[in-house]
Amino acid sequence: MLRTALLVLAFQTGALAEIAGAAAQAVERSPEPGERFFSRLQQLTFDGQNAEAYFSSDGRRLIFQRQSRDAGCDQQYIINIDGTGLRLVSGGRGRTTCGYFYDNDRRILYSSTVHLGDQCPPPPDYSRGYVWPVYDFDIYTARADGSDLQRLTASPGYDAEATLSPDGQKIVFTSSRDGDLDIYVMNTDGTGVRRLTTTPGYDGGPFFSPDGSKIVYRAYHPQTPDELEDYRSLLKSGLVRPNRMEIWVMDADGSNQRQVTNLGGANFAPFFHPDGKRIIFASNHKDPRSRNFDLYLINLDGSGLVQVTTSGEFDGFPMFSPDGRKLVFASNRFAERPGETNLFIADWVER
Repeated sequence: MLRTALLVLAFQTGALAEIAGAAAQAVERSPEPGERFFSRLQQLTFDGQNAEAYFSSDGRRLIFQRQSRDAGCDQQYIINIDGTGLRLVSGGRGRTTCGYFYDNDRRILYSSTVHLGDQCPPPPDYSRGYVWPVYDFDIYTARADGSDLQRLTASPGYDAEATLSPDGQKIVFTSSRDGDLDIYVMNTDGTGVRRLTTTPGYDGGPFFSPDGSKIVYRAYHPQTPDELEDYRSLLKSGLVRPNRMEIWVMDADGSNQRQVTNLGGANFAPFFHPDGKRIIFASNHKDPRSRNFDLYLINLDGSGLVQVTTSGEFDGFPMFSPDGRKLVFASNRFAERPGETNLFIADWVER
């Protein structure tokens, strides 16, 4: 039987206390038929919305965003890869997204709306269909325990989706600072900001390749004047429509931009395979109207598409451990309540 986590958020003399009642350890799960890359599967979180989990450089911890049933806004948490040690690290104020480790795991990155106040920003207007909100996020850094919060960006609009280069020298992120959603790179202290993409449309979710020479990302580039007008109208309202995206790759300096997938539907959350020659990503291209996303592998030239997960539920946000032996992802599988999303970690095998 599934176990649920009871989160008790406590504050003691201004410092964040450990979360009580969290699952003591991961729970063994059986992979779905056809999930041949998984030799072992474990569930790490229980209850609520848990997603975008990314490994520390030592491979022992994960930072992720969580929205519990008792809290209305996503916050950043850290958990050990065996399911122990779950703790809040983002202070519980505003909305946060896109956590990542850096500075040899001594510090973390995440984006937050805390500069606008402690409250959650309003939910998006779904009268225009399924949309994602583009909140006024800025990128912050803190010690791994959540203390010493420092703001790295202060431009109007969206600054989020920040990740780190393998050598720890550069941060790549998505921003609306120039009127579009594009990918930028900057030094780890927030200086030296440089724009990498300029094609009208959404470019986001960037990650460096293991050797730091390339960046993989998701993109939607409107193809007709009507599509471009719809995109720009939504963006002016702080919204973006995510139902059509493909996977792209470019060199780390922004050159040689090229499309990898041409599948249709929503293809997102790309991450490099440890060999640097393949990309893992989430997609609903088999049924673009479906919420059933699976994970896929593809070669950099767009060949060799292979399905990784076969669950009838959502699977997304994959990331390999630094040693390439594990894969973490978010999934609706084994949910106790409809729509619940939890974190799973698999032992990865190439057969």
